[in-house]
Amino acid sequence: MEKCCGLSHLFMTVFLSCFSTFMVIPPMTDITLSAICPGQDECSLAIYLTGVQQAIVGLGSLVMMPVLGNLSDTYGRKVMLTLPMTLSIFPLAILAYSRTKYYFYAYYVLRTLIAMICEGSVQCLAFAYVADNVPESRRASVFGVLSGIASSAFVCGNLSARFLSTASTFQVAAAMAVIALVYMKMFLPESITNGNICSKISETSCLLEKAPKKGFQFFKTLPSFSDMLCLLKTSSTFLHAAIVTFFANVAQVGLEASLLFFLKAQFHFNKIQFADLLIISGIAGSISQLLLMPILAPAFGEEKLLSIGLFFSCLHMLLYSIAWSSWVPYASAMISMLSIFAMPCLKSIASKQIGPNEQGKVQGCITGICSFASVVSPLIFSPLTALFLSQNAPFHYPGFGLACAAFGSMLAFIQSLMIKPDNNVTNWSVNDSNLA
Repeated sequence: MEKCCGLSHLFMTVFLSCFSTFMVIPPMTDITLSAICPGQDECSLAIYLTGVQQAIVGLGSLVMMPVLGNLSDTYGRKVMLTLPMTLSIFPLAILAYSRTKYYFYAYYVLRTLIAMICEGSVQCLAFAYVADNVPESRRASVFGVLSGIASSAFVCGNLSARFLSTASTFQVAAAMAVIALVYMKMFLPESITNGNICSKISETSCLLEKAPKKGFQFFKTLPSFSDMLCLLKTSSTFLHAAIVTFFANVAQVGLEASLLFFLKAQFHFNKIQFADLLIISGIAGSISQLLLMPILAPAFGEEKLLSIGLFFSCLHMLLYSIAWSSWVPYASAMISMLSIFAMPCLKSIASKQIGPNEQGKVQGCITGICSFASVVSPLIFSPLTALFLSQNAPFHYPGFGLACAAFGSMLAFIQSLMIKPDNNVTNWSVNDSNLA
């Protein structure tokens, strides 16, 4: 029963944290443009600054995610969750106070520095927490539920932003970040206790523990680049999953970097239209992950479900790129009901390749690969978006950057077809490891 309650409190922690993060997305494009290029709907400088921020954050996360994941294997998931959830409060507090030019730049710098350490860490550690308490045979479904909780927070956050003023949006977001931290500290039980890992019976090899050790390691508790290489060399399935993760996230980050600026320039969308679009996408994703994925994952297997998700991801990015009317983006957002499967499936596939005391490492490595994609993607898509939305475009195709993102998703889909189902599914003897 303790494990059951642990997952319930984890879901609530993730919901509150994601709620505070997602509700500030709709107004950020307008705030950025008003601070950098007042009165304009298209601004190359704003696009480049957003891309530079994503690249810097991705570079920092590439280093920090495997570190946080590894430290969570040693010191516990709850202890490591405290750091990102605390630091994330401060940038929100700046814009909650004021959104003028200089406060925006203060937010920009502080958020960049903090996100280098914290970006994606709550989700990374939450997946590791689930892997501690759920047997492999049910892990894909529970990963889907966890992602569905995040999607539900995405819907609620954007719905709140839809009706709140910009000032109130950031004030509520900062308050919710504080509430999320307090709730986590008060109610979430630690998933790694003395003897907990050792009591799990698993046939899955602990790849990093069995790898040859270096004679001297200055930071013995921190993962080295060779740890990630060991994971990639030891398991072909993990290697394919890593490649899929890279291309899928290059495409996803490209979509995020281009879409809102594209809609602002093409159809003059503002905070209200952005929120409506994101709400539709979030509702579709929530329904898919909370209702469909627990049914489809056992029936099809996460490998086939991964390929299905990536195919429809490519399709909905392509539809965005050729949007000929303001209603087309809303129709495209509905396709996210089928495209949202990819990341939970990837997390589940990766977790099954690693032993029970290395779940933090493997989730950190996968998140680190996502972060590397976040470095590469803005270098490609920010210049493309700025160029094709400007008057100097080589040919008229404002959504060309989104079409390139669709191509990246197609590469991920092709690579996903090479991942074969793992018939050697490990069942852990974890007491009361039932889904809340």
